[in-house]
Amino acid sequence: MWKAVIALPLLAALLGGCGTSGHNDTYDLSGSAKVNGPSAKSMQILIPQPTALQALDSNQIVIRVSSSEIQYLGKSQWSDKLSKMVQSKLAEAFENTGKLGGVGVPGQGLAIDYQIVTDIRSFEVNASRGQKTAVVEISEKILNDRTGTVKAQNVFRKVVPVSGSSNPDFVKALDSAFAGVTGELVDWTLRSL
Repeated sequence: MWKAVIALPLLAALLGGCGTSGHNDTYDLSGSAKVNGPSAKSMQILIPQPTALQALDSNQIVIRVSSSEIQYLGKSQWSDKLSKMVQSKLAEAFENTGKLGGVGVPGQGLAIDYQIVTDIRSFEVNASRGQKTAVVEISEKILNDRTGTVKAQNVFRKVVPVSGSSNPDFVKALDSAFAGVTGELVDWTLRSL
């Protein structure tokens, strides 16, 4: 009996430390983008989940240390898989314009006119050349949902210097680069529909 009385508090003390040793700061993207494109109220679009290489498509924040080597930012993570975050923020940016008849993601049952098909080519802090920069590059195809043909395609890229050396500085630069890409992508899409 006395062994159980000693063992229970000891076990509780050991388990109490388990949740704190692997703590990562969790970050989200703001998705704030300035858009000036024309209205396309007669159009409904679908935002499928972007494609990305496995190294990018996780909740880890990528740091490029050379042209062929990447690492992940220590004690930091995205709030979800990168492709899901980008999909959510792109849908939000299109909706926030108020210039479309409808914006949806797969499973919402919209009768859509076009799919906005994207590929995340780069979403990283590049530290390989001494000065650290946030690099976001996303390619887009506007796909006619009725015919399966590509109406237009483009590549959007932003490079933003990292001002500081802390994890929040890296994330802030990535967020700024993503906001720039999002603004250009949404604006170009509205002009191309």
